[in-house]
Amino acid sequence: MTENREPDLTEGPLNTLDALAQLSFLIQGALSRVAAEHDLSLPQVRLLGILRDRRPGMLELARHLGLDKSSMTGLVSRAEKRGLVERLPSPHDGRGVLVGLTPLGRQLSSRCTDEMEQHVAALTAGLTPVEHALLRLVATKLLDAAGQ
Repeated sequence: MTENREPDLTEGPLNTLDALAQLSFLIQGALSRVAAEHDLSLPQVRLLGILRDRRPGMLELARHLGLDKSSMTGLVSRAEKRGLVERLPSPHDGRGVLVGLTPLGRQLSSRCTDEMEQHVAALTAGLTPVEHALLRLVATKLLDAAGQ
């Protein structure tokens, strides 16, 4: 049983691995709860998030999600059956398709984004404006270094 107590600063901060891993668990847990509340899988929520501001091809989507072609096709097909995404012909490749959100998918994506923003706001409520800026800066730098 763990107690709710202030951290003992004499113990020192978490090492980088532990800090990032535990933060990742918190964010992934919140994302999983948001997904479940909307009867979505975690990959479906990630798909909606990726499609918020772009219409990528299937290969680009597969790279973003770390899925192989058949898994990507199944994921898009299931989202398409729910009316969340649509396949569109690629203007650059006669055989290629782009994937975009439908109005229903855009609405659901927006709701999930709003709910995740509330979770993150609650998580970061104790940070000062400078700490918020530093968190964004460090996160952006790490993502840039990873090619994200």
